[in-house]
Amino acid sequence: MRLTALLTATICLATANVLAAERPNILLILADDLGYSDLGAFGGEIETPNLNRLAASGLQLTSMYAAPTCSPTRAMLMSGTDNHLAGLGAMAEAIQPFQRGKPGYEGYLNQQSYSISELLRDGGYRTSMVGKWHLGLAPEQGPDRRGFEQSFTLLEGGGVHFKPTPGSTAKIEQITYRENGQPVELPDDFYSTDFYTDKLIDYLKAGEGSGKPFFAYAAYTSPHWPLQAPDAYLDKYRGRYDTGYDEVRLARIARMKDKGLLPPNFQAAVPLPVTPLLPGWQQLNAQQRQVEARKMEIYAAMVDNLDHNVGRLLDYLRQSGQLDNTLVVFMSDNGAAGERHELFYPPGPDTDNSLQNLGRRGSQIDYGLRWAEVSAAPMRLFKGTTAEGGISVPAIVQLPVSIRRQGLERSVARVDDLAPTFLALAAQPEPGDSYRGQAKHPITGRSMLPMLQGKGRDEVIMAGELFGSRYYREGNLKLLGLVPWAKPGEAPKPLRWQLFDLSSDRGEQQDLLSSQPQTVERLKQAWQAYARQVGVVAPPQAAKP
Repeated sequence: MRLTALLTATICLATANVLAAERPNILLILADDLGYSDLGAFGGEIETPNLNRLAASGLQLTSMYAAPTCSPTRAMLMSGTDNHLAGLGAMAEAIQPFQRGKPGYEGYLNQQSYSISELLRDGGYRTSMVGKWHLGLAPEQGPDRRGFEQSFTLLEGGGVHFKPTPGSTAKIEQITYRENGQPVELPDDFYSTDFYTDKLIDYLKAGEGSGKPFFAYAAYTSPHWPLQAPDAYLDKYRGRYDTGYDEVRLARIARMKDKGLLPPNFQAAVPLPVTPLLPGWQQLNAQQRQVEARKMEIYAAMVDNLDHNVGRLLDYLRQSGQLDNTLVVFMSDNGAAGERHELFYPPGPDTDNSLQNLGRRGSQIDYGLRWAEVSAAPMRLFKGTTAEGGISVPAIVQLPVSIRRQGLERSVARVDDLAPTFLALAAQPEPGDSYRGQAKHPITGRSMLPMLQGKGRDEVIMAGELFGSRYYREGNLKLLGLVPWAKPGEAPKPLRWQLFDLSSDRGEQQDLLSSQPQTVERLKQAWQAYARQVGVVAPPQAAKP
């Protein structure tokens, strides 16, 4: 009996190991507010050797897209469908009165949507997550209730990267951490990116003997505001940004052309006009330049530290013999961030934004719109818009060694294509419009697997909307509708439509609106059909184009 039981257990374990070997692991790494040209592989001057090596050994996706901001992207990533169907038609923090209570504007990943972690868990994967959740604050909305067997997460959209100061009244320090749904006490030496990596490696090590493949999601909060970095990184980039915005931006664009990321004749976007409220480098005095350069030095330090931690994850997988059978996906959640967070997160009584303390505990600064234009190079505008600089993101994919290929992949894909890609690689069928007796929004993203294997991609049709700005893309034609900024107290400004041919003008500099009126009208109608299909809720005065 004992011998029979032993043989049976051995056979079962061997079978499980074979199945695990046949189905690859999946490691998804999401950076927060990383700009298109920040990484060395994408033309940046910041030192990112680990991500550069990943890009060299895999595929560099030059036309990967996300939503304009973080939680809508995360909803699309998890659900495999449009953010308006998944519950994040607007960020929870920005839902307008006319949107409250409407389907798709719940402010969390709703139950009508799939969760890729649930599907992979039910398909035999062990699932773990660390970092930013931003898909619901209530206990029943957390990652532990949406398919992650192990999770250590920040529930909100952002906050200090160090351990919050006890008793602080600053809004930026009022944040919530949970491990497997339970409150946790952070260690005194907590720094977000370092700690998340420690925790994810611990989770992966704990599951090594399970015989199951893993789905691991590292949702880093770096380099999201506030700009804070460990002391070991704070002085590394001193002096590198003293030349100002334009020189750094132009150098990035030149390197992108040298790398073949851009054609030699690429027409980059033009920075926003200089105004008293938005000065250029030449309009700053010496003290202002010192502060501005310091901001970018700290931002670069955060990206450098992020790269180091990605390297730690890859080293663990390599040393444990799991990397060759792992799909690794790295991307940003949206374009570079140009917003002024201090308008919504005022400094507290203990905030110290002195030059000497920038980047350390107690400071809370953005790097500002002008550096965001640098990070977004060569694209136009930045996070929060549907222009290319808001939704184009750097992305790197390394396939399992059995199907791996290298190079630049220029085909168009979007974040909602990841869920069906993971299912295809895991040999799991897409579940359709119901699951376990509950009606669901079907997965509408398209598997990227054929594209990643070099088998091409059908002509793209994509559409999106956030904060009233919108786009409809058919092939290389992009109809772009932007809501111009209004100063506090000003009446909302009317939507401005533009048309661009991205095959020759990804910098969005040559507006074709007046020369192709029939195309514009057709794409407007297509956008309206999309808006009806996914349930976009527009303000009454903007209900019609």
